[in-house]
Amino acid sequence: MRYPLAAALLALAGCAAPLPDLGGAGAVLLGEQHDAPGQPALQRQWVDDLAHRGKLGTLVLEMADRGASTAGLPASAGEEQVRAALHWSDQAWPWDRYRPAIMAAVRAGVPVVGANLPRAEMQQAMRDTSLDRLLPGPALKAQQQAVRLGHCELLPESQIAPMTRIQIARDLSMARTITDAAAPGKVVVLVAGAGHVQPDVGVPLHLASELGARPVVLPGEPTGRDYCEELREQMSRKAS
Repeated sequence: MRYPLAAALLALAGCAAPLPDLGGAGAVLLGEQHDAPGQPALQRQWVDDLAHRGKLGTLVLEMADRGASTAGLPASAGEEQVRAALHWSDQAWPWDRYRPAIMAAVRAGVPVVGANLPRAEMQQAMRDTSLDRLLPGPALKAQQQAVRLGHCELLPESQIAPMTRIQIARDLSMARTITDAAAPGKVVVLVAGAGHVQPDVGVPLHLASELGARPVVLPGEPTGRDYCEELREQMSRKAS
């Protein structure tokens, strides 16, 4: 599947050329590969470019829970102040990876806000069958299959529906945060995993069309890691 602006980003990877004109889009949804080493520079480039144009309204993160915000901090705030405001978890997300884009937004006087579903709400989401109806039938099946494959088909089948509901609830939480942050003449930038920005199953499905959200999947990079083997080892350690 081709996403808007993806080809342009491929051409821009590794350089500092101006990013494409957004044509009035109210949000850009940057979908990342969480361990691709070159992508933080692209995220920083989006923030810097939009801030320079005076267009950046809010930086929204999957990497912090909904409700966390730097809005009360000055542009001169230090990293520790920013991390505290975002309730940053180093165990979940490496700060050094996201620091460039986050601190660029703070220095530009732009709020950075969390958008992920808080952990305290996940158990409820797993049981909430109404979430199943937020996706059309084919999209729900596609999301369930993505959960299977994303866990290397190691999950019991009984966990597929509950885990899919968490994914849907996370997408919905991010979409609501983006909607709340939207402002005329400004662009909201979301940084999230690539699966979350897919138009047919992810965050865009829960956004109003008039917002004009643009999903952009950042160029992937090989890492040489065997993710399925790593997951097997993690599950084995938990079981022992």
